[in-house]
Amino acid sequence: MTSALGANVWSDIFFMAFKFPNLFRRIFAEGSFTQSFMPSYIASGQKSVFAVAIFIRFMAFIVALSFLVTLFPEFFTKLLAWDWDEELISKTAPLTVINFWYLDLIFIVTFLGALLQHKEHFFTTAFSTVWLNIAMIAALLLFSASDPRTIVYALSFSILAGGVLQVLTHLYSIRQKGLLKVLIGGWRYRKTKDVKEEKSKFSALFFPSVIGNSTAQIASFIDTSLASFLAAGSVSYLFYANRVFQLPFAIIALAITTALFPAIAKAINNRNDSLAYRNLHKAFWLLNALLGISVLGGMLLAEPIIWLLFERGQFTIQDTHNTADVLMMYMIGLVPFGLAKLFSLYLYAMHKHIKAAKIAAVSLIVNIFFSLLLMNPMGAAGLALAGSIGGIVQLVLTVKEVGFGLFVNLLKTKNSFYFLAGMLLLGGAFYSLNQFLINLIR
Repeated sequence: MTSALGANVWSDIFFMAFKFPNLFRRIFAEGSFTQSFMPSYIASGQKSVFAVAIFIRFMAFIVALSFLVTLFPEFFTKLLAWDWDEELISKTAPLTVINFWYLDLIFIVTFLGALLQHKEHFFTTAFSTVWLNIAMIAALLLFSASDPRTIVYALSFSILAGGVLQVLTHLYSIRQKGLLKVLIGGWRYRKTKDVKEEKSKFSALFFPSVIGNSTAQIASFIDTSLASFLAAGSVSYLFYANRVFQLPFAIIALAITTALFPAIAKAINNRNDSLAYRNLHKAFWLLNALLGISVLGGMLLAEPIIWLLFERGQFTIQDTHNTADVLMMYMIGLVPFGLAKLFSLYLYAMHKHIKAAKIAAVSLIVNIFFSLLLMNPMGAAGLALAGSIGGIVQLVLTVKEVGFGLFVNLLKTKNSFYFLAGMLLLGGAFYSLNQFLINLIR
């Protein structure tokens, strides 16, 4: 993508159009729906009826919203790009419509994935994202020699194609796991009055969960809008750097917490606190080690990483420098965001969604404050740093709510010494490697 589009007006247009569905995709796919749905689904006495009732309610809302965006694309595009002129808005609006319909597909994927997670089957959801990437890569290969406008339209339609493939992959696994009868039975008895109270409880949990579990995504959304006030290419710098940031966050933090959440929710539901703590302890140190390595690599090797991944075609040396600066600021928040997501599992499993939402709201306000404070002196890098500061605040407040005693107990092990020693050694190694690579590539 960087080779075909670079970091310019057309790449900014595409990323802006993709921002709305991407925001909702992250909110749904990265846990808000599942973390609200799973405890209610586990406790439900009529699981199939409850599941189908929730699906119908959300699908109807999302389809209606998609039609609304289709009818008024300029209005919704302007909500994203506050400082863009009418010409840029008119170029972006049709792409906003195309990209937004991906949200309908990804909700189906998320719903089916939640049912599979209850069966402790995670592979399908993790793998299915590959189809989206394959579709986008195929579009880029086919249209790389075309003009930028054609490329961004091809990319937008490829996103829908990838979404359809994701849905089909999940339907296949649903059938293999024998869950089709759950959905069919739920549809047949969907009007059963006994689940009315369960649906009400879920609704009360879901919206706080969206806020509490999506601080990083909402902050990124706001950053993109604020970046429209900065120099051309700023939206793209944020997007490219965030792609690198999301790699360890998804592979490590999201994978661990996604796999862990059903186990913690079931343990707490069964009042087995010791089992829940053992799972938390293992995940805590695994997250610290893997995310710590990622932070050191992302900060000390930022420029070589961006050079290796992106600097070709339309992506210049200056683009590499600017994106590397943004990446370093993002990486400061990687460990806080990862650990905050881990500790928030306890809040969601104990149905403390409103408390998690309040914590997220405070961290989001802090993020917006520092974004406005830092965007002029630091540009796009200031927006990334503000997001990391918000993540640190979220971690501190989440740990406070869960209990500092629990956090201190996790630290009171020999793992702390090994962790610090390992980080110092790796830090020195990465710094030396960075000096060698900078001299080599420049």
